Amino acid sequence: MRVTFLGTGAAMPSGRRAQTGLLLDADGDTLLVDCGSGVLNALARTDVGYEGVSTVLLSHHHLDHVADLLPLMKARWLAGAEHLEIVGPQGTKALLDGLLDVHEYMDGRIDLRVREIGAESFSAAGFDVDAKETRHSMDCLAYRFTHGEGPAFTFSADSEAFEGLANFADGSAVLAHDCSFPDEVDVSNHPTPSQLGETLADSGTDVGRLYLTHLYPHTEGRHEEMLESIGERYDGDVRFARDGLTVEIE
Repeated sequence: MRVTFLGTGAAMPSGRRAQTGLLLDADGDTLLVDCGSGVLNALARTDVGYEGVSTVLLSHHHLDHVADLLPLMKARWLAGAEHLEIVGPQGTKALLDGLLDVHEYMDGRIDLRVREIGAESFSAAGFDVDAKETRHSMDCLAYRFTHGEGPAFTFSADSEAFEGLANFADGSAVLAHDCSFPDEVDVSNHPTPSQLGETLADSGTDVGRLYLTHLYPHTEGRHEEMLESIGERYDGDVRFARDGLTVEIE
């Protein structure tokens, strides 16, 4: 399985990072996870392209995770694609219905299939997925992905750091976790480095590598101190994700 970070930013643009989006690719199966602003352009720069992605999995419905959803639909229609499946938490159908109410000319242009899921196990685009509720300001799901007999990749989506989510990721080859702000920012619904490091250490979570993502502009120029803060509590391989980075899950 290959994971490409299409967007590692958040709701406040920095000019250096698109909003949230991940491309999973394994043995010809492809899955787009979240589709924030800038993700469609990033997807177009990959070998897969938007023509090669027919399923989108949403973690939740905040704008920085869904802003390019309708543009993706239109791009696929113009490219001659005939269908698109969108999978997400409760309310995903209402989200798409609302978007199509505003942009009526897109209604019926493509065979749109919407599937709502909860904290459960399911399959999407050839990947086996486990979902877990996170601690965020709206309903949000973290996902653990496997493909065939290969190792697991876990995506925290947007969430505070907490032991249940850390345990959910235990044994993953790679964990991509929200780390939106440096330590001095007083924030809820997202973790700071010290909070994340402490949670991972206290839970005893064992992952091969941790990538920090969902990065606000506040983190620019602060990467070293953020890594040091996590390292004071958690003794693991921790790195910053960046737009365009492809990671082999092995």
